[in-house]
Amino acid sequence: MATKSLAQHFSPDIFLNQVGFYPAGQKIAVVAGEKQSAFLVKDAASGKTVFNGKLSEPRTNQHSGKISRIADFSTVQKSGKYVLEVTGLAKSAPFEIKAKVHREVAEAALKGFYYQRVSLPLPDKFAGKWARAEGHQDNKILVHASAVSEGRPENAVISSSKGWYDAGDYNKYIVNSGITMGTLLSLYEDYPSFFEDFNTNIPESNNGVPDLLDEAIWNLRWMLTMLDPGDGGVYHKLTNPRFDGMIMPDAAKNPRYVVQKNTPATLDFVAVTAQAGRILKGFENKFPGLSDSCITAAVKGWEWAKKNPDIYYNQDELNKKFDPDIVTGAYGDRNAKDEWVWAAAEMYASTKKADYLNGISFVTEKPLPLPTWSDVQALGYYTLIRFSDELKMDSKLSGQLKESVIKFSDQLLVDLEKQPYHTVMGKTARDYSWGSSSVAANQGIALLYAFKLTKNPKYTKAALGNLDYLLGRNATGYCLLTGFGSKRVMHPHHRPSIADGIADPVPGLLSGGPNPGQQDKCTTYTSKFADESFTDDDCSYASNEIAINWNAPMVYLAAAIEALMATK
Repeated sequence: MATKSLAQHFSPDIFLNQVGFYPAGQKIAVVAGEKQSAFLVKDAASGKTVFNGKLSEPRTNQHSGKISRIADFSTVQKSGKYVLEVTGLAKSAPFEIKAKVHREVAEAALKGFYYQRVSLPLPDKFAGKWARAEGHQDNKILVHASAVSEGRPENAVISSSKGWYDAGDYNKYIVNSGITMGTLLSLYEDYPSFFEDFNTNIPESNNGVPDLLDEAIWNLRWMLTMLDPGDGGVYHKLTNPRFDGMIMPDAAKNPRYVVQKNTPATLDFVAVTAQAGRILKGFENKFPGLSDSCITAAVKGWEWAKKNPDIYYNQDELNKKFDPDIVTGAYGDRNAKDEWVWAAAEMYASTKKADYLNGISFVTEKPLPLPTWSDVQALGYYTLIRFSDELKMDSKLSGQLKESVIKFSDQLLVDLEKQPYHTVMGKTARDYSWGSSSVAANQGIALLYAFKLTKNPKYTKAALGNLDYLLGRNATGYCLLTGFGSKRVMHPHHRPSIADGIADPVPGLLSGGPNPGQQDKCTTYTSKFADESFTDDDCSYASNEIAINWNAPMVYLAAAIEALMATK
């Protein structure tokens, strides 16, 4: 494995952000073991010592029982390339100190979506050595028996092109597109000026529209095709009956279907199209009519959901009734309360009609639920907080929503000083669920909202700590974004990266990260400890797959921190 040769040059017992640090930002590394007491920071080129430091008191890892100490070198502020050295250990991975140190990370994570595009070839000009032929035109999609409606009988043919491949597979899922789009569009609404010159070298670059929006629109246009124009319901997914093998997209020829309309998928669609319609009003000259089309689609979907409030996707039950059986990602849900919150919030923000909130339960007395594809309530909170003044919202509800975010963030910060990697990520084993990297990124986003509400820098510092986690300051020692770091992910569970014959994986994709469930039964895991349960092996869909709903919060976290640290 390529990572082994890279790893030989630095100590496996020093964990830090392998990309680097802001001159005025916090700079922390973790040193395994309890014998060491001092460390040095050296100029990587000259070997000259620029800082002598003392390691912290020992910290005990709650998952593994291992002992570690913290090296804090925040006072080193001069731009340059450095290594950290501890007596008796090899040097750390090299890192930089400079302004805009995470700019390339943010750009690459957004560019990762371009590499996931469906229905177009990726030429050298934009994709470099990862250029590939077009796969899945998706202009002849069959209506599955579970999805028939008036005018669209079984096996009727529709066109449903564009969009993004969802993860390591080649299917497209509305539910997962929902949280992904909501996160990216919220990033634009929270930091619009930052994206005026944020260029990711995609075909639409320099068209007078931020690349972030151009990329999102590629998926939006697919999502719009998933609404049944006859009744306003939205199909759950566009999929093969079974997953494709480890082949390139253009080699995948199996028939594809749109599958059952249901309430959560429709409400996710409503939320995205309402938010997109609101944003695209400002780009009417670039996309004539698209904003209106989005709002019209959102209203149609809302009306369908009101008439059909409790239809859920249960793949096993569908397969008992309809053929062919569908065995790809289920994204099933048993409760739509959170989707109602998000959809109502976006409809209210876009139409200014408070009636959309009637009958919606915000449950603010309970802790804020971190966003996942199956729980999108927080996305609704974020939107209502963003527009509370403009909407002249009920002050009681507005206050409760803000308090919910702040309380959640404060809870994350409890005992931060005791954590073995000095991150809010990983305090409990629950953080290491499937796609734990997105837990770290979404925690960071919540902390950034708390900062916006309070202006207290403790929240941005903790959010930056979670970015450090994703870029190497974690128990695996891996930088979890492909294309970055000295110890980098080289073998993600991602079909193009496996099948293209290129050693380096497609860049800018966030690996799922530690998952003690180890559901893939890969034999190359070296640990069962929650925070170490990771293997850089393409068989590991449980710890090393990629997914659009993990990449989106990575884009948000890296870009938002860049925006906030621009003056530091």
